[in-house]
Amino acid sequence: MKDYQTYDNPLIERYAGRKMARLWSPQVKFSTWRKLWVALAEAEKALGLNITDDQIAAMKGAVDAIDFPAAEAYERRFRHDVMAHVHAFGDAAPAARAIVHLGATSCYVTDNTDLILTREALELVRDKLVGAILALADFAARYKDLPCLGYTHFQPAQLVTVGKRATLWCYELILDLGEVERRLADLRFLGVKGTTGTQASFLALFDGDHAKVRELDARVAAAFGFEKTYAVSGQTYSRKVDSLTVASLASIAESAHRFGMDLRLLAHEREVEEPFEAEQIGSSAMAYKRNPMRAERMCSLARYVMSQVPGIADTAGTQWLERTLDDSAIRRLILPQAFLGIDAVLTLYNNVVPGMVVHPPIIAKHVAEQLPFMATENLLMAAVQAGGDRQELHERIRVHSMDAAAGLKAGGESNDLIGRLKADPAFPGLDFDAVMDPSKFTGRSAVQVDEFIAGEVDPIRRRYAGLAAEDAEVRV
Repeated sequence: MKDYQTYDNPLIERYAGRKMARLWSPQVKFSTWRKLWVALAEAEKALGLNITDDQIAAMKGAVDAIDFPAAEAYERRFRHDVMAHVHAFGDAAPAARAIVHLGATSCYVTDNTDLILTREALELVRDKLVGAILALADFAARYKDLPCLGYTHFQPAQLVTVGKRATLWCYELILDLGEVERRLADLRFLGVKGTTGTQASFLALFDGDHAKVRELDARVAAAFGFEKTYAVSGQTYSRKVDSLTVASLASIAESAHRFGMDLRLLAHEREVEEPFEAEQIGSSAMAYKRNPMRAERMCSLARYVMSQVPGIADTAGTQWLERTLDDSAIRRLILPQAFLGIDAVLTLYNNVVPGMVVHPPIIAKHVAEQLPFMATENLLMAAVQAGGDRQELHERIRVHSMDAAAGLKAGGESNDLIGRLKADPAFPGLDFDAVMDPSKFTGRSAVQVDEFIAGEVDPIRRRYAGLAAEDAEVRV
């Protein structure tokens, strides 16, 4: 039970999904240590060491039955977490006490476990990324033809469509997915490398037989589904691996932050809003408020994940020769929490996108306010084709545009530029309605959405066809 007297990590209590939270739990961590000890003993036995079936059976029977208080008591005595769990495992499997951890150093269990958990965590991240990509693609397809104001510098520019804008968010996630897939493809096992990476202890166990040491390394890696081990190492695998991994998570956070920020801007414009539940309260004081709190939380958590990069990069850059221990505490913090943070970010992403609310009337109103200005070039060309003088017409449009803009800034309800031009005898006989059709100003937006989905999204959809959508419920 919670005692409410100590700090609760919000990533666990409020934000991250249960799968990711459990993955980094003590139970999974230390059970994996024991599985590694079992795999090592099995491989050593298969290669000729004096280890019995009964010893291995005893170890297997105690993999998940961890006496945490006993391990904690041992650690208080020995001031060494791995040796504490060696003794606790020996107590749970006394028949195997003599051969637990045979030939290994601490990083055999700590580093290989981190690689196993990193692989599983990256797979969870990958699956949520795919969910967000597919949801955004569906949204883009649904609104590929809906014209809206495009903005540069958050100032009205040429028209785009709501769907085309969504492809910008989607494409950044696709780039992130490629990076996560690369991290998974490149991830290897540390294997059994010994105290300084020379495998000297294992070479001694096998009486100088290099082939058996290589085979031991390969067997243990294969037991955990790794085809390769890192080619060389000190006592640890290179901390570059952690740096590259966290950088890939921070890249996802960058993309999510950009999406969250855009959604907050669009909510201000009342064009697109995140889901808002029937009894949800937007403000404790202002009852009418409908704040974009999911997007705001996404940005906040994304910023946290991005902030983990310098610490893990410093750790990679300050390793001493074959091993130093100043990487231990910071990695215990950054690795799990970077994954927990990005899991929370992607849970929000997958919750927001399917429920996004688009307001076409507001979008059309904003288009109508600005389209007359954007249409002036087309109107100018049409008037010249009808026999007008280009320079004279340009000056008339400039004067009318300035007057119409001044009217809007003075509180006018609508843009009267087109009315001014219709009344100007220099623009006779023009079909203003045809020229002013918003769909004529969105370029290839709708086609670009179709091409993007066919070329970029559909291959992902096929690649992950069996992926089940995860419940993206969030605690708000």
